[in-house]
Amino acid sequence: MTVPAVPTMPGSARRPDALPERARIVLKIGSSSLTRPDGGLDLNRIDVISALVAGLRGRGHDVVLVASGAVAAGLPTLGMVQRPAELRLLQAAASVGQSRIMGRWEASMSVRGLVAAQVLLTAHDVAVRDHYRTVRETFDALLSMGAVPVVNENDAVANTEFNLGDNDYLAALVSHLVTADLLILFTDVDGLWTARPGSAGAEPIRLVTDPAHLASVDVTGRGSSLGTGGMRTKVQAATLACSSGTATIIASAADAVEILGGAQVPQDKGTWFLPTGPHRPSRRLWMAHASLPQGRVLVDDGAAQAVTVGKKSLLLPGVIGVDGDFESGSVIEIVGATGLLARGICRYSAADLREVLEARRDGTPAPDHVTPVIHRDDLAELPRTA
Repeated sequence: MTVPAVPTMPGSARRPDALPERARIVLKIGSSSLTRPDGGLDLNRIDVISALVAGLRGRGHDVVLVASGAVAAGLPTLGMVQRPAELRLLQAAASVGQSRIMGRWEASMSVRGLVAAQVLLTAHDVAVRDHYRTVRETFDALLSMGAVPVVNENDAVANTEFNLGDNDYLAALVSHLVTADLLILFTDVDGLWTARPGSAGAEPIRLVTDPAHLASVDVTGRGSSLGTGGMRTKVQAATLACSSGTATIIASAADAVEILGGAQVPQDKGTWFLPTGPHRPSRRLWMAHASLPQGRVLVDDGAAQAVTVGKKSLLLPGVIGVDGDFESGSVIEIVGATGLLARGICRYSAADLREVLEARRDGTPAPDHVTPVIHRDDLAELPRTA
């Protein structure tokens, strides 16, 4: 079976053979790549990654490390043999494991002349605009002083109703926060395949020019017993990163030395996703990927076309439904017949929009509103994920 034409773009698009020069790189290392089969920390793997980070820093790259493993690192100390399902036990394991794994990163990086800086994020830190700006400035300060931020979600206090989710999404969000040139998602599989590796006819996909073309590829949603993410979440993270100008590589952690250790990146290792859009202003990135929407509006096909293709503001005539109870100035979602299209700052309250829709249904004169529902300057389109 040949690799489908889907992942490659016609023309001159090709897979790069080297990392960008003096790039800002986000490395994400999953739980399964940092732990032994018995659940303990794989100290050798941590040392290998630290040495690679030191090599990247020596070649002029900025590096941010998104490291999973806090829960897995805390399990043996608490006498647990497998990842628990109960939230309070997960938080307890994270509380114990976070200091253990960070201590190891600090020790491993220190002997290589690096300063490791722990950054624990919660959903609140990025959902609130002022907090998002503060986090961004913190990253900028750390990187300007040569430190290596080691990032994880603060699992000890996160809850199921309001959390960042798996660390693949967190890594994509961090790549936005630091305006990264490259996001590398290390996992236990050699990149993206046409089907589950090991199954009949499965072939590796080495280049993706547009994640929207991957609809026909069989992407499993199952992850390892120690982690929470599967290949589907990694493709979604790559889609988010690429939409804002950050190239992405999904590769096996076992190949990290070959991928990061030299001037050339092997063409037969991992999957390289090319950027599909430019770097965007932090305000639009926040709206698209970090804000907490307070509601949504349903729009007709004409409005959907105007917002996505015409790059225009959302006007009242295109709104056909309202969901939620929000005030003017809230971030809301724009939903069309094909699904979620964009997020933006609404200039009407939900009550105002319902008043217009009710008048329209009753055939009575609608309130005289001319202001756009969401102005183009306050709107951020969302990438379609696999």
